[in-house]
Amino acid sequence: MNDKPSKDRSLIPVERIERSILLIRGHKVILDADLAALYGVETKQLIRAVKRNLPRFPDDFMFQLNEEESRNMRFHFGTSSQWGGRRYAPYAFTEQGVAMLSSVLRSKRAIQVNIEIMRAFVRLRQILASNKELAKRLDELEKKYDAQFKVVFDVYPVRDHKSCTMFM
Repeated sequence: MNDKPSKDRSLIPVERIERSILLIRGHKVILDADLAALYGVETKQLIRAVKRNLPRFPDDFMFQLNEEESRNMRFHFGTSSQWGGRRYAPYAFTEQGVAMLSSVLRSKRAIQVNIEIMRAFVRLRQILASNKELAKRLDELEKKYDAQFKVVFDVYPVRDHKSCTMFM
């Protein structure tokens, strides 16, 4: 039996990865705890590996959330217990930072998970691009039909809402 996941049979469901992608400071990122869970390691192990290779992770690859962002994350996703919570703010990894993790975490699972995460980022970009195109086309249609309706209302002005029987 082949242990290598195919494009159809992923190691991790793509929906799980997509739910982990957040928008923080205008960047699409995945938090350290979510990445650790995907890789099957503890968060502190992931951070330790990153800190040993810090020059590979400039600010546009990884950044630490500030106090307000951390508080917002806890509020949004639920708080941890008083005794067992995090003692530092989470790190956020951009797509480039996630790609760099593959050179730091050298397990087979890390490589496979990275490939799936990269595919999820690509899919998200494609969805966003198609939504932008759809929004642009909708705006064009609205402008076109607004102009046509203006001509109709200029020719047939509605005196009051009672004289309009279009929707009655």
